Amino acid sequence: MKTTLLILKPDCVARGYIGEIITRLEKKGLSVLAMKMIMVSQELAEQHYAEHKGKPFYASLIKFITSGPVVPLVIEGMNAPQVCRTIIGATRCAEAEPGTIRGDLGMSCRFNLIHGSDSDESAEREIALWFKPEEIMQTYRDDYHWLHDFEDGRPV
Repeated sequence: MKTTLLILKPDCVARGYIGEIITRLEKKGLSVLAMKMIMVSQELAEQHYAEHKGKPFYASLIKFITSGPVVPLVIEGMNAPQVCRTIIGATRCAEAEPGTIRGDLGMSCRFNLIHGSDSDESAEREIALWFKPEEIMQTYRDDYHWLHDFEDGRPV
């Protein structure tokens, strides 16, 4: 099982899509281990987007992510970073496939509803930025055996 970070961005929160997105994740078989609603500080925004510092769009990223409440989540599941990015869809909403979050709910590149870690390494770094260890719960879904190929508690 892997974990990943998702952030429901200010446009997502303002448009009332928190529940719909969490429902999509849970229906897929992913688990929410941590969730909170916060206003992002300038410092956290700069840490999160540090790799983009110096790029032309950096200032607008910081301005947007700090413009309203966000909902960061720690999600767990088999290959969670990759599975979540598939569910999220292409960064440019107009290019995202129907059936994805961005394909169904988004129209913009800038206001693209949701962030998802792009790798296991990014997920680990990002989760540590957004959550304290004690904020992350350990859960077990009773339906895991119907969702994943397990034998004796191990993936097949």
